[in-house]
Amino acid sequence: MKQLLGVLLAFLCSNSIVAQDFQGIATYKTQRKLDVKLDSTQMNSEMHQRMVAMLKKQFEKTYILNFNKEASIYKEDEKLEAPQNAGMQMVFVSTDGSDILYRNTKENRFTSQNEVFGKIFLIKDTLEKEDWTLENETKNIGDYTCYKATKKRMVAIVESTISVNGDTDLDEEQEEGPQMKEVTITAWYTPQIPVNSGPARYYGLPGLILEVHDDQETIICSRVVLNPKSKVAINEPTKGKEVTQEKYEEIIEKRMQEERERYRPERNSDDGERIEIRIGG
Repeated sequence: MKQLLGVLLAFLCSNSIVAQDFQGIATYKTQRKLDVKLDSTQMNSEMHQRMVAMLKKQFEKTYILNFNKEASIYKEDEKLEAPQNAGMQMVFVSTDGSDILYRNTKENRFTSQNEVFGKIFLIKDTLEKEDWTLENETKNIGDYTCYKATKKRMVAIVESTISVNGDTDLDEEQEEGPQMKEVTITAWYTPQIPVNSGPARYYGLPGLILEVHDDQETIICSRVVLNPKSKVAINEPTKGKEVTQEKYEEIIEKRMQEERERYRPERNSDDGERIEIRIGG
């Protein structure tokens, strides 16, 4: 209890000495655990290894979070991507992620810009309440003293099976609904940076979140720059078809079903290989 009181006092003191134009830039690295099963009827072990290597690279990314006291914007660090192998498509679909995520905690809302299947969506909705439990455990991340926080959430159980041409068991899942499981999310935040922001969809703690462990994914902050000489740009995205989060999920589910029908082997035997990877959220 004393330690938690210390966290709150540190946060309040930091808030009293930080100017209203306090801002910063945080760099995050992401990794995802991979336990991908091989469907031996569709690919050999060499192809399986290539797919796992491509998946690993896909999930090892760098993101930049620009933040101030009231808002933030989170997006992937721009870089030139290597082209995919000729005749092969890898499609990654997640209703839980964002290409660009703008969050305004003062106004309790977010805007997420996503490009899926060649179409840009602008998801606008209210922020969900983050029901964190503040723990007594601490550790150092770089120069910052961080405190532990946890919360529970339900996620869909998705088989990590690589399949070719969309020939999966997702049609059966579509009819019965996905199985769910409860996972514990662990975050490490520092009151030394008094903003309630963090990477991806994580926010709502009395200090910047520097590290997150979310079942399969790990997000770690590698660099923080506070009050840089140049003003930090936090521009809300405006391009795309405007929808709510619920409507966006409905659209993606429908489009996924259409894509699976389109790429069934018996209907499109000459279209090359298409690898569909679905990320649960």
